[in-house]
This record gives sequence, C-alpha cells and structure tokens, in this order.
Amino acid sequence: AAPSRSFLQVAATEEAVAPPLRVVQIEGLVVLKIIKHCTEFSPALVTGQLLGLDVGSVLEVTNCFPFPIREEDEEIEAEGANYQLEMMRCLREVNVDNNTVGWYQSTLLGSFQTVELIETFMNYQENIRRCVCIIYDPSKSNQGVLALKALKLSDSFMELYRNNEFNGEKLREKNLTWVDIFEEIPIKVSNSALVSAFMTELEADSPVTQSDYDRLQLSSIPVMERNMEFLIECMDDLSMEQQKFQFYYRNLSRQQAQQQTWLQKRRAENMARKAAGEDPLPEEDPSNPIFKPLPEPSRLDSFLITNQVSNYCNQINSVAGQSFSRLYLMKALHEN
Repeated sequence: AAPSRSFLQVAATEEAVAPPLRVVQIEGLVVLKIIKHCTEFSPALVTGQLLGLDVGSVLEVTNCFPFPIREEDEEIEAEGANYQLEMMRCLREVNVDNNTVGWYQSTLLGSFQTVELIETFMNYQENIRRCVCIIYDPSKSNQGVLALKALKLSDSFMELYRNNEFNGEKLREKNLTWVDIFEEIPIKVSNSALVSAFMTELEADSPVTQSDYDRLQLSSIPVMERNMEFLIECMDDLSMEQQKFQFYYRNLSRQQAQQQTWLQKRRAENMARKAAGEDPLPEEDPSNPIFKPLPEPSRLDSFLITNQVSNYCNQINSVAGQSFSRLYLMKALHEN
C-alpha cells in the first residue's frame, strides 16, 4: 500500500509542480473599480491593490482597493503602508478575499515599461509566488477601447535581474532579448449569473452604444501627436544609451591596444633577460591599471526603451489604420 502523506506534504508537492499561469480572471466589479479610480485622477497616475486567489493556472481577481496618492515624504509613505494593512484587516473581518495577487496602475498612452515597474514586481515576488500587474490606460479608453492588460515578468528575466547580470555575454547565454522581459497574460472578465441577468435588463433597446460612437470619431490627430512626441523622446533616450556603449567599446579597444603594446615590451624584455641568463618576468601584471577589466554598462535601460519604442510604433500603426478605415467609410457614405 502507498504510504499516507500529511496535508502539508501534499500542499508542498502541489506548490512545487504548479502549472504556468494561463489566464487572469477578473470580476466585473473589479474592472469597474479600476476604471473609476484611474479615470477620476487622470492624467495623474494612480495605483491600487489586487486581491483574490491563485487557483492552478488561473489567477482570480475578486476585489481591489486604491492606494492614496504617493508622495516622496517618508512619513506619508509609512502611512500608506499602514493604510494598506488596515484595509486588508478590515476586508478580512467582513469575510472578503484579502490575499494579495498583485496591483493595478494607470498609464498614459502605454508608457509603463520602466525600471520602477520591474522593482515593484521583484518586491512583490519576494512574498507572493505569482503576481500580476493590471495596466489601464484611460486615454485609449476614450477612443472606445477597453485598454486593460495583465503583465508579469518572465522567469528568465527575473533570474538575470536578481543576479544583476545584464551584460552581453549573459544575455546571449540565456538567449534573452527585449521582447522577453514582460509576458502578457490573457484577461477574462467574469460575472455571476445574477449580475449578467441584471446587465441584460439594463441594456438599452438601441443596438448602438456610446463606445460604438467613440470608435467613429474622425479626429485622431491629438492621439497621433502625443504618440509621436513620446516616440521622439524615446529615440533620444535610446541614442544616449547607444552612446554609452560606443564609449565603452572605444575604451575597451584602447585598453586592449595598450595591453598588446605592454605585452610586446615585456616579451622583448624577457628575451633580453633570457640571453643574460636571468629569470623571465611574468607576462601579466594585475597591479597594472591596463589589466583592470572595464565594467560593461547594463543593457536593461536600452531594453526597456526599445520596448517603449515598439509600443508607440504599434499604437501609431493601429490609430492610423483605424483612421484610414473611418475616412474611407465616410467618403463612401458621402458619395452615396
């Protein structure tokens, strides 16, 4: 007969072989809370806590609450942490899910891929096995699109980040590129049967909703202008990062040339010493500054900026394509 195992042994085994995260299931009420909080304070950026359950390959988000507006004062930061703990205690007292599964934050035209986001992920990851960040963009939602996405860091990226190994050799070894930093998880909005029935009752008789009208707005110039401005800023930042690497490789080639010159002199000196019957000197001198390895700049910033450039290009492509479709539609209607 198979030996019986305790509950803790079974739980530990289940945790060790946890399936990969496939979908983030969000309650409709949570989506409405996130939209309300982010829209009220737009264009200021806000954040909040996500609560729920981690069930197999599904991360269920059943509740959330907003964080106070952050300020740099340490006392106010401490008050924010106390507020978070107090909120979770109150939720536990009224029997509401109070397990942290991540956080949400607002963004402006998709400009969220920053070092601060990665650091927040790593802080959460120390205490939570799996967590996600829900990104909501109020500016895109004004165009009739629910701009909601769930992100997590890839495992290979987290390993490199923990070891602070963002040099070219380690990146090639792990085959990690700028597209491998974040993983987008599909979102599924879930409602109870009662809520679905109630929403059906609230539906208007008209087949056209406000979102449909928003999608038909012909003017997309403001959105295109903002995306182009952000894209130009990112290209300037990327150019500065490339200059850092050019400076590093220039210094590296200069150092290698100095090492070769020193080595040739040392070999000539050793040949003379050998002819004189003296012991040769070592061909490496660790105390010499030219043999000190130069620190390679981190490639993290350039990877994040490249991610942002790709994001802005995709948004410009999407907005321009939709604008052309609407213009051709209006042209056909006028001709008819």
